[in-house]
Amino acid sequence: MQISPSILASDFANLQSELEAIATADWAHVDVMDNHFVPNLTLGLPVVEALLKVSPVPLDCHLMIDDPDRWAPGYAEAGAGSVTFHVEAAADPVATARAIRAAGARAAFAVKPGTDFAPYEELLPEVDMVLVMTVEPGFGGQSFMADQMPKVRQVREAVRRHGGEIWVQVDGGVAADTIEQCAEAGADVFVAGSAVYGKDSVPDAIADLRALALRHRH
Repeated sequence: MQISPSILASDFANLQSELEAIATADWAHVDVMDNHFVPNLTLGLPVVEALLKVSPVPLDCHLMIDDPDRWAPGYAEAGAGSVTFHVEAAADPVATARAIRAAGARAAFAVKPGTDFAPYEELLPEVDMVLVMTVEPGFGGQSFMADQMPKVRQVREAVRRHGGEIWVQVDGGVAADTIEQCAEAGADVFVAGSAVYGKDSVPDAIADLRALALRHRH
């Protein structure tokens, strides 16, 4: 059960200290948005390269961008531990996943709330993780969409059928009052923004979320 705090909820003026605050987490979740695929603009490869130099945990880069076939491998080449692209934006998801892996990172694909997982089940052999969005991508602080839990179950069951070590990640509105249903549905990597960075003690928040998830391990 892995916790991946989203730096989208952190203080962008103090990213190094905000990363150091989550040293007890498993990953730092970095939302890359291009103002095209989603209606928001955050940060890109130059900032990720700077974060990689100071982060105490590996970077989990979530690319909410157009044309990930072109851009995603660069994040893996820079040293990100995991690179997630959206299937809705990828022209050739197999080639993109293989390029990410070839550059030394874990490859993952994400599906938006309105995207059916079934057509993409055949991609499972090419990836190390599937991200089920539990909010519409683009902005932090949105309300958790419980109606995505059947999709999490669907992904977990597909992973069981295919075998292999494929993680199931949830991102969006994950907090103390929602993480248990995510774990019960079969998620094992949890992206949390304000539920970590909005708390008085960031390490305590991480520990509490991990404990809640473990209690409901599927």
